[in-house]
Amino acid sequence: MPPSDPPLPPPARTGRPRSVEAHAAILRATRAALVELGWSKLTMGDVASRAGVAKTTLYRRWANRSELVVDAVAVLFDELRLPDRGSLMADVEGVVLQFAALLDRPEAKTALMAVVAESTRDEALRERIRSAIVDRQKRLVLLGRERAQARGELPYEDDPAQAARNADLIFDVIAGAVVHRALVSAEPVDTEWARNFALLVVGGLTAGAETSPPPERRVTPDA
Repeated sequence: MPPSDPPLPPPARTGRPRSVEAHAAILRATRAALVELGWSKLTMGDVASRAGVAKTTLYRRWANRSELVVDAVAVLFDELRLPDRGSLMADVEGVVLQFAALLDRPEAKTALMAVVAESTRDEALRERIRSAIVDRQKRLVLLGRERAQARGELPYEDDPAQAARNADLIFDVIAGAVVHRALVSAEPVDTEWARNFALLVVGGLTAGAETSPPPERRVTPDA
C-alpha cells in the first residue's frame, strides 16, 4: 500500500484574539443582564455566567460593577459617527438622530440611566463616565467644527483654551438636549425635532460670527 499522506496541521486560528472576544462577550452580557435584572439585582457573578468566563476574569479588568457597566455602555456610544452631509446644519441633524436611535435601544437606555443615577453618589464613577463616554464622544464635536470651518461656515478660533471651552459647551448643549428629550421627557426625537434643534444650534454658533478662510500653512524651507 502506498504510504498515507501526513496529517494536515490544524487550521490556524483566524479572527480576533480570544481575550478581545471575551471582553466583547462580557460587555454584551452586562447590557443584557442589566436590561433583564435591573441595577439593583445585577451582580458580577451573573455577568460572568452569561459571558461564559470566570468571575476572576471580570475582577482582573473591572474593580466593580459600576466600572463594568460604564464600559459596557461606552462601546455603544463609540458606534456614533459623523458622516459628512455637506453642511453644519445637516451634520448636526444627522448626529442628533443617531444619538436618539442609540438611546432608544433598551440596553443603552437602561445602562446609561443606571450609571448616571449611581454617579450622583460616587465621584470616581462620575470621572469614569466623563473619561469613557463624554470625553471620547467630544470627537464628534471637534470633527464637525473642523469641517464647518473648512467650509467657511464657522470662524477659526485663535485661542486654543477658548476653543476647547466652546467645544465643551457645544457637546453639553447637544447631548443634554437629546438625553432630556428622549429619556426625561420621553418625547420623540424625530426628523422634524432634529431639524428644528439643528437650526437653533447652528443659528447660535453663527450669530455675529465672521467666517474667514483657513489659515495659510507655513512652509519651512529645506535646510
